[in-house]
Amino acid sequence: MNLERDQKFSEKTLLDFEKIKRGTVEIIPEEQLLEKLEKSNQEKKPLKVKAGFDPTAPDLHLGHLVLLRKLKHFQDLGHEIQFLIGDFTGMIGDPTGRSATRKRITEKEVIENAKTYEEQVFKILNRDKTKIVFNSVWCKKMNFEDVLGLTARFTVARMVERDDFSKRLAAGESISLIEFIYPLIQGYDSVELGSDIELGGNDQKFNLLVGRELQKEYKKDQQAIVTMPLLVGLDGQKKMSKSFDNYIGITEKPYPMFAKIMSISDELMWNYFILLTDFSESEMEKFKKDPFEAKKILGTTIVNDLHSNNSGEEARKHWEMEKGSSGRNKMVIPPGTPEYIIQEKTPCSISVIKIITDSGLEKSTSAVRRLIDSGAIKIGENLETIHDLDFKLNFPGEYVLRIGKKKYLIVKN
Repeated sequence: MNLERDQKFSEKTLLDFEKIKRGTVEIIPEEQLLEKLEKSNQEKKPLKVKAGFDPTAPDLHLGHLVLLRKLKHFQDLGHEIQFLIGDFTGMIGDPTGRSATRKRITEKEVIENAKTYEEQVFKILNRDKTKIVFNSVWCKKMNFEDVLGLTARFTVARMVERDDFSKRLAAGESISLIEFIYPLIQGYDSVELGSDIELGGNDQKFNLLVGRELQKEYKKDQQAIVTMPLLVGLDGQKKMSKSFDNYIGITEKPYPMFAKIMSISDELMWNYFILLTDFSESEMEKFKKDPFEAKKILGTTIVNDLHSNNSGEEARKHWEMEKGSSGRNKMVIPPGTPEYIIQEKTPCSISVIKIITDSGLEKSTSAVRRLIDSGAIKIGENLETIHDLDFKLNFPGEYVLRIGKKKYLIVKN
């Protein structure tokens, strides 16, 4: 509790701030955001809240939903949402997190992807209260003199402070000059829009700070920044991405969406609750008494949010009919589970260690041995534990393996 802060701002501002803060990584600076909220509440004037999306792929997934839901929080509080589609920056390609120069996509691809974005965002945001903007509107009007003026407002020294740039330089990797331009254009979007607040993933922090700095350079009020965590994908390791094939698309049908949510680990589930639902801390504490039921509630809630009412309940019933309502000790095979086809002539017996390493799910026999020793490899619908290092599978036949908590493999001939 911050008594000085509580006395400085109204109760409504503090409540608004707590709703906004939930699930965030960082707010820069918190005091400025509070001041903006207080002024907005007093003057009954909505804040301009921006989030940018580069249409580099045609479909949005639950990772994008994290930002969309936070925008919805601001929208529910009465603020103006600036949903920026980076149709111009999308052709450059965001260098964030890249170890090499990103391949540029065509204007035609960007336009097609942008159309699907416009359709998908209104699954969450209110269409009538959302302002869709394209940065090509002002970027295409900029002449060479304008671009030179923009680049003069930021130094190379500041640019190479960026973590992924400094790593690539240290590794001797190339960085194109156009990649230096990307953060400047993204930052300039905030200048053009006069954004009061900008949201982004925590990997976008550098780009968002550039926006603050450019607003100052152009004598504009500086935006506050709200960064959100990157949603971990179905593999439980990497951020959710189509590139990693560990994603749940927001346009997927109810049952596949529910089934994929049921495949995530119990540990990861609570992160999804925080970032993808509005359940309170006290409600989640109650859910923790029965994690399996909690996961069903999570799946039902997300499906209902993205589809029509009761679609989540119908998907749950479908899933329970297939897997059993208890499902606790049953194998739940995630959609998209890889298959490994046995090439040897049958009948034959093949070591489970060889199958797992040959499939590529584990890199070495020693890694598989350690998993067996720890009881982490299960087989079949009833999740029987493999304890024998010499355990073999007999063919012809079909088996399902769970390797650790997050990897699955269908083996057949």
